Amino acid sequence: MNHRRRFLRAAGMTLGLLGTMPAWLARAAEQASPRRKILIAVFQRGAADGLNIVVPFAEKRYYELRPRIAIPPPRGIAVPVAASASALALPPQLQGNNTSIDLDGRFALHPQLQALKPLWDAGEFAVVQATGSPDNSRSHFDGQDFMECGMASQKTSDGWLNRALTASATASPLRAVAMGTQVPRTLSGNSAAVAVDTLAKFQMPDQGAAAMFENMYASSSDSGLKAQGNETFEAVRMIEAVLKQPYQPVPGATYVGDFGRRMRQLAQLIKSNVGVEVAFAETNGWDHHTNENGQLPGVLNELGGSLAAFSHDMGSRMADIVIVTMSEFGRTAAESGNQGTDHGHGSMMMLLGGPVKGGKVYGKWPGLEPEQLFEGRDLAVTTDFREVLGELVREHLGAKTEGVFPGFTAGAPLGLVRS
Repeated sequence: MNHRRRFLRAAGMTLGLLGTMPAWLARAAEQASPRRKILIAVFQRGAADGLNIVVPFAEKRYYELRPRIAIPPPRGIAVPVAASASALALPPQLQGNNTSIDLDGRFALHPQLQALKPLWDAGEFAVVQATGSPDNSRSHFDGQDFMECGMASQKTSDGWLNRALTASATASPLRAVAMGTQVPRTLSGNSAAVAVDTLAKFQMPDQGAAAMFENMYASSSDSGLKAQGNETFEAVRMIEAVLKQPYQPVPGATYVGDFGRRMRQLAQLIKSNVGVEVAFAETNGWDHHTNENGQLPGVLNELGGSLAAFSHDMGSRMADIVIVTMSEFGRTAAESGNQGTDHGHGSMMMLLGGPVKGGKVYGKWPGLEPEQLFEGRDLAVTTDFREVLGELVREHLGAKTEGVFPGFTAGAPLGLVRS
């Protein structure tokens, strides 16, 4: 029995079967309306430096705290300290014309997020500043677990995104998809979820072996295992059918890196109308203790370029899609001796999609003066991450938030999405 469970976990989420989609699955796919509301959570693992991603260029203190790694203000705006932009010890890719991109006269995007500026101008991209968890452990493992559980200082076996799924007798086996090698804590729970790392690997060329495994699960006396097996094989049949239709992103949609590869596959699944309701993707490489300005541009180019490509690729379907980014915590307000930053507290979250009330920086900015910093060293958290996620669950997915974030009481809505 344990061998079968291990097979289902390890192979069932990256397995494919030859053959055609059963008629009832085809009907289910057809009934999956393209107008379905979809929420996509993107986790920046490693503690992303919100201060160098969405730059508080109007803050004199920002440039004083980061004399070597601060991002220059937008073109035509002087650094609000005695030093000039050229005096900042910045790598070549951040000098000259590669200044930050003004958003609202106070905050600016890192130059490697240029691809997201048109979405800001179109009112489909927004930022929530000074977000995070009230937990102050500064542990990657705890911070990520708390955020994926939707808790402040406790861990649960299930995640907030799984709890946000409403019960449905006609739900697709692909309603909850993790674009990776395993189902993350965010999507673990009572509702079925699958992990898809590479669509093309959903293959089992030996039809006899495929039938054997399916019969093995179907004949199991364990009702839970039997149901899990049925859901898995239903999911892989649907994906196999999707793969029979060659996919090409629309012209101009250029995905970047491994994160981009996964977002491209998610776009393919959504366009195939297989019933995706929630999805999860992650991007790594945000723990920049040294040489931050040598590392940050690459991961930002991959993130921003791929999110912009996804939005362009989805076209009118973005009217029903919201993407939200998060990271376990931010980084220290001051740079380190190695031109990096250490584990901090407050960070920022980004939202994009047709329903987003974009073109605005949300949240209360706490400031960077010594008395304003959390524990005298970090950006303070003024917006609990659950305020943002809870509003998306309630206003976008249309689900009740009771039980999604146990023990948390939301304040006044931020007004992030259109009714």
